[in-house]
Amino acid sequence: MPETHEPLILDLVAWVAVEPKPYTEVMDAWRTSCPRLPVWEDAIDRGLVARTAGGMAGPVVKATPAGLALLRASGR
Repeated sequence: MPETHEPLILDLVAWVAVEPKPYTEVMDAWRTSCPRLPVWEDAIDRGLVARTAGGMAGPVVKATPAGLALLRASGR
């Protein structure tokens, strides 16, 4: 995995760790079509964030236990 976007992955995980965010908000902020910067895709593939059912407001994205452990290990 490229180390160049690891800080961005940590930013994404930290952002949703504060409180779950609506999936649409996360996609607006983090989705990219750049194959060199797949922050959202890498965070999902690594199990650091998860999309879950959010009820009436629609799906939400939250940090997983693995994501929270990565934040702690990185000092965040």
